[in-house]
Amino acid sequence: MRWNRRKVLGGMAASGAAVAVPGLPATSTPSPHPQRLWYRQPAAQWVEALPVGNGRIGAMVHGGIAREVLPLNEDTLYAGGPYDSVNPRAAASLAEVRRLIFEQRYAEADALVDRDLMAVPLKQAPYQAIGTLVIDHLGLNEAEAHDYERSLDLDSAVAETRFAVGRQRFRRRVIASPVDQVIAVEIDASRARSLSLRLSFTSPHADWRVVAEGSDTLVLSGRNGAHDRIAGALGFEARLQVITQGGTLASDGDGLAVRHADKVVLLLAMATSYRRFDDVSGDPAAANRAVLAAASALPFATLLSRSTDEHRRLFRRVSVDLGTTPAAALPTDQRIARSQQVDDPALAALYFDYARYLLIASSRPGSQPANLQGVWAEGLDPPWGCKYTININTQMNYWPAQRLALPECVEPLERMLRELAVTGERTARTMYGARGWVAHHNTDLWRATAPIDGAKWGMWPTGGAWLCTHLWEHYLFQQDNAWLASVYPVMRGAALFFLDTLQVDPASGHLVTNPSLSPENTHGHGSALIHGPAMDMQILRDLFGQVAQAAAILGTDAELATQFTAARARLLPDRIGAQGQLQEWPYDWDALAEEPHHRHVSHLYGLYPSHQISLDDTPDLAAAARRSLDLRGDQATGWATAWRINLWARLRDGERAHAILRFLLGPERTYPNMFDAHPPFQIDGNFGGAAGIAELLVQEDDAAVTLLPALPRAWPTGALRGVRLRGGVRLDVTWADGELVEARLSGGTGANQQIRLREGSVEVLVAPDRPVTLRLGDFT
Repeated sequence: MRWNRRKVLGGMAASGAAVAVPGLPATSTPSPHPQRLWYRQPAAQWVEALPVGNGRIGAMVHGGIAREVLPLNEDTLYAGGPYDSVNPRAAASLAEVRRLIFEQRYAEADALVDRDLMAVPLKQAPYQAIGTLVIDHLGLNEAEAHDYERSLDLDSAVAETRFAVGRQRFRRRVIASPVDQVIAVEIDASRARSLSLRLSFTSPHADWRVVAEGSDTLVLSGRNGAHDRIAGALGFEARLQVITQGGTLASDGDGLAVRHADKVVLLLAMATSYRRFDDVSGDPAAANRAVLAAASALPFATLLSRSTDEHRRLFRRVSVDLGTTPAAALPTDQRIARSQQVDDPALAALYFDYARYLLIASSRPGSQPANLQGVWAEGLDPPWGCKYTININTQMNYWPAQRLALPECVEPLERMLRELAVTGERTARTMYGARGWVAHHNTDLWRATAPIDGAKWGMWPTGGAWLCTHLWEHYLFQQDNAWLASVYPVMRGAALFFLDTLQVDPASGHLVTNPSLSPENTHGHGSALIHGPAMDMQILRDLFGQVAQAAAILGTDAELATQFTAARARLLPDRIGAQGQLQEWPYDWDALAEEPHHRHVSHLYGLYPSHQISLDDTPDLAAAARRSLDLRGDQATGWATAWRINLWARLRDGERAHAILRFLLGPERTYPNMFDAHPPFQIDGNFGGAAGIAELLVQEDDAAVTLLPALPRAWPTGALRGVRLRGGVRLDVTWADGELVEARLSGGTGANQQIRLREGSVEVLVAPDRPVTLRLGDFT
């Protein structure tokens, strides 16, 4: 293949402003555009590396000098194989567990749940790395390197490393193409015949091998390991094809050697034999060969433009400007390190844009949903298995998707729900003797749905129900009745399960879940097990109401919808305790909890993400929620800090929310590469933080859209453009000196919108051919 060297080197010189070095062409300096992470040194650890991904495959770019390493992930590589984890003793012991809980004999209930109701195996399968691509620059003296910079451009989705050694300049660019399904690396230099490389793979798996196919292809292949007693069932492969301009290319034992090339392009395809949670008959080698045959026919410039165009199709829908200060000119790691002492509103905007980048890069149609680390993870047993924790974390991953105009990114979550409805039907039937389907607090690639880990964590039956509220939210934003009809059976099945399993609380006569818990929190009586925790009741009020509305829209299940509505009315209501707090449990036990500052604020689901509690409609409950937040504290783990931002935004306390956001952006909760620190890394905090920034600037419920509901003083002037409202309406809003300048609404399905600004309100008709512009005077 022929390459136009003149264009390549011209692009290198033109992309940055000049830094004078005698006898050398100009090197890059920090880009002035705000959507860029950049650093003056290579990554020293994984959480300093920069992520690229196309939804299905990903890499972490370390930006090394003499050695570059790219840890690799493919989103279907988990341990084990298809399995059913329901404990065969569960059904026979369920009634006794319920009785013990109602009688407050929690220690006995714990022991029985652990023995008879927990899944077999007790843990679910972990997500796993596929391996690492190693790029060694032969003969490069790293000690002589200077003018170093590495960066990630969020707008183009390109990770770039630049440095000089003596008078020689080098550049690497890395992309993960969603169009051509490859990770592509371009390596070039300022002098001809100066690239000599050795390319190799490593893998953490026990069963792996590397072979060279000819002089230009290197193949890493193997099988996944067992998960507990479940044998590994997946074959995997990473296939590297090398294209050079000039020089020589040859196999070198278990690697490939490039000598004296002008330029090198690496094309990497990855796949496993996974086809569905119950089908592992795929052929990863055939899939990779087909991908590389197509991608290798295109020059890197074409691969780059196709990848960037597709990324920008989603990324450029939304923009945010929160103001800037001189701190924005610093490298990203320095900005994070100084964020608690220096005013840097543009860092919040960068965090917002980074979350959008990460969602696009880890959740695209056809991929798996974003897991606890998106699509990027180290080793064979990353933190918490890097799977799907569905008692908050997976849900938080998708909080920003609709508002930030990324509905396509929800498709993997929708598909997972359709699959959970299959595996969860078996769990509902064999464990509970119920219709419908159920998923507890975790799931994995194999769509396991039984309770795991132990009674304190796993005996929570409401994970699938909460996920179903995302289906309803997707409908509200798109209002596509055909799509609603396609997912209605999933929603209906989730509601049917609770229609069959809700119990009558002997003390109050209300319907409650039992057994259950308030996620991961113990109530001070030696257990987490309880009946009717507040979060369950709030989730089920949403689920029953949404399924009944869906049935009415679709003109179906009228009798069943009546049953859902009746059950909803009988659910245990929210209660206010003696401290003025919203009760987490049916008893006033919040003051007795073992962890008074617990990271989960599950009982505040009704405030956010739900709309059951609000300052306008339920002021007493809103005040109780505020009291609960005060008691729980502002600083928590990364994702829990992000949740608190959203909750305070709903309470219209912009200053409190912004103070918590500032903590989130600091070095305790944000790694140098801007990954959220639980710690360790969990991506949900990135997504929850972005949702919180949006929530400070625009809120929407069944009654109205509220503009600038919790605008903090730190952002006196700014703009948010391209966000979506229900019905597909686009909103652009600008403000100055803390006051609205203009709000423009356009598109949508042609419906009336109630728009609020502080105490003022105006109703407008928004249609595709009828945009509406509102200014401050329209609300007075």
